Order: sequence, then C-alpha cells, then structure tokens
Amino acid sequence: MYMSVLSEKTFGLDSIMEIEGRPGLHVQKKGIVKQPDPVKPPPNNAEEEDLDDENMHKEAMNRRNAWQRSVFYSLGKETFFFTGQEISVRESLDSFGAVVWPGAVALCRYLEKNREQVDLLDKAVLELGAGTGLVSVVASLLGAWVTATDLPDVLSNLSFNLSRNTRGRCRYTPQVAPLVWGQDVKRDFPSSVYSYDYVLCADVVYHHNFLEDLLITMQHFCKPGTTLLWANKVRFQSDLHFIENFKNVFNVTLLEEIPQEEVRIYQATARKSAQQHDV
Repeated sequence: MYMSVLSEKTFGLDSIMEIEGRPGLHVQKKGIVKQPDPVKPPPNNAEEEDLDDENMHKEAMNRRNAWQRSVFYSLGKETFFFTGQEISVRESLDSFGAVVWPGAVALCRYLEKNREQVDLLDKAVLELGAGTGLVSVVASLLGAWVTATDLPDVLSNLSFNLSRNTRGRCRYTPQVAPLVWGQDVKRDFPSSVYSYDYVLCADVVYHHNFLEDLLITMQHFCKPGTTLLWANKVRFQSDLHFIENFKNVFNVTLLEEIPQEEVRIYQATARKSAQQHDV
C-alpha cells in the first residue's frame, strides 16, 4: 500500500523502523538513494474522502485484530505459511503501507497455487506499492529476482521484512527501491535499462489521489513481454472507476474472484498498438 497517514511519533514506532542494512537491499538512507540493479545477478549460493479514510483506518485495525486460517496476529507481527516456509511480517500503524491487506494474501495464495501457469523461477519481478513486503517475499521464495518498491518512508520496514524472510532461503537477494508513482519514473527507471517479466501489485487501489499516477506507472513498466498481476479488494466507487480505466489501456483477464473477501485478481498485458517512449 501507498499513502502515509499517521506519524511514527504518534504511535511511538521510531524504534521499529530501523534499517537492517543487508547487502542487496537498497534503501533510502541519510538522503542517499541507490537505484536498483537492472541486471539480474547469478543465483545466490544459498537456496467520501474523510469517511473513506476513516473506513480504511477501521479496516486496518480490523486486519490487526482479526483471525484467519494460517495467519496469527500478535503485537504487530503476522505469521504466514507459503511455499512451505514460515513468513514473519512486522506491521506498524504509521501508514496504510505498514499493514498486510487482503489483496496481498490473495495474490500470494494465487502465486503459490498456480506456479506452473505463473512460473517465477529466474524471472525479473517488480512490485509496486510493496508495503510490508509479503508478496515480494513469496515471489522471492518462488525463485524470482525481485525489486520491491514503495514510498521512501515505508522502505525501512519493507527492507527489514524482506531480509528477515529471504536471507539464506532464495536464489536471488531481493532489492528495495523508492518509487513515487508518476514522479520521475521514466528518468529513474528508463525502459532501455529496466525490464521486468512480471509486475505485481496488491491493494494499491483505494481512496487516494494518485490513481492516475498509478495507472501511468503501470503502463510504463508493463511493456510488451511483461505480465502485470494485480489483486485488489473493491472498497469504493473510485476502485470501479479505476478498473474501467485499467481495462481501457491493457489487455485484461479476470483470473480469480473471491466474493467472501471482495477481492479480484487481474492479469494485464500491454496492447500491441500501445507505444511507450521514454523521455
């Protein structure tokens, strides 16, 4: 998820937002930003605005207090089981991006269940709005070379969760990089340098002011030969409007719908007629 809504100071979370600083996890630190490596390395040796905002806050709290099969909540930590591995994800309440949302869990389930159709082994994968990093962790465990992106103030917790859950378990060390939708994307991620087999997105669409920028960013990265997988819980009328715009610019297939969770998973590819240019 994407938009920071509460301050760390409000919840006393300064102590849990430190950067672990593992090799290969590139984050913003002391004002210096390192762009992610564009070339895959050899495998590792080790194998309604106010009301809508209020509703999002309530859902975040419910996510923290609820119980689901295979998910256990305690003191801001969630434990998941995917690809035969236990995944421990640290949450906080400083932003929507620090909570695990239904779309992320649904997309992880889909990737695990459909690994023959969506073969991530040795594939270059980009996640937009990675949040706590659950989807990027699962993609890494499935053999992908992952670059997880989000707003700069989310990256430290994202980096921590990726490092904790992938170190010594994955073929490739995942990367973390700042990416603000629609801002300097062509400059920072030129298509002549950066190319991805898959772009993953989970619960990036809700009531915020960056939906047009998000769609532009999706278009930039979803070039011919790239598959975009997007899972989202439908919450607001603006979500349905975005879905229509999404269908207007991509070739879209509804892969799965989960009515009880109000989650849909879409696959999108670039239209042949679409021309993408970098400036």
